[in-house]
Amino acid sequence: MTARPSRKKRAALADTVFERLQAANPEPMGELESVNPFTLLVAVVLSAQATDASVNKATKALFAVADTPAKMAALGEDGLAERIRTIGLYRSKARHVIALSKALIEQWGGEVPSDRNALEALPGVGRKTANVVLNTAFGESTLAVDTHVFRVANRLGIAPGKTPREVEDELMKVVAPRFLRHAHHWLILHGRYVCKARKPECWRCVLREICPYEPKTAAG
Repeated sequence: MTARPSRKKRAALADTVFERLQAANPEPMGELESVNPFTLLVAVVLSAQATDASVNKATKALFAVADTPAKMAALGEDGLAERIRTIGLYRSKARHVIALSKALIEQWGGEVPSDRNALEALPGVGRKTANVVLNTAFGESTLAVDTHVFRVANRLGIAPGKTPREVEDELMKVVAPRFLRHAHHWLILHGRYVCKARKPECWRCVLREICPYEPKTAAG
């Protein structure tokens, strides 16, 4: 069995990884569309086991009529479900969104809290969702580990782990502070468009020379 690289070596590799990703895309942005912290929270909840594109298609009209917890709660589960039925698991997601909207009204005056524990206490909100909201809406240096981040971090060897939390914890140890703000966006976009699950497009990857993943794929 190959020995696991030391944290120092993984941190050095992470520096090079993010220097290259930053050079290619200085200001990475998440692709979920939102107009305020509440709609971002809803969009992330809806994105579980769904593509950002499918969520954006449904939420464009939804957020035009329900961009606050009060307006969302007024739709009711059936009203919301009808508007998001093109998204997978739409009935359970409608239930969660209505419940979290009511919780925000009752417990937080209709505002989205900027506290991790408070966010994770909301219906349908887990650690990954909380990390996205804290990072994107409130500017915190959190790392949301989705399937793309998990795959890329393991393939690169910068944060090996068997669970999303293990990968998150390892990334927090090896990613330099100057990269933390955008780190998960870089990894998500890289995994979505280049380091794909079934056939990574190694031939056009800016990390090809430093990536230990084998075998590298060729064009065509």
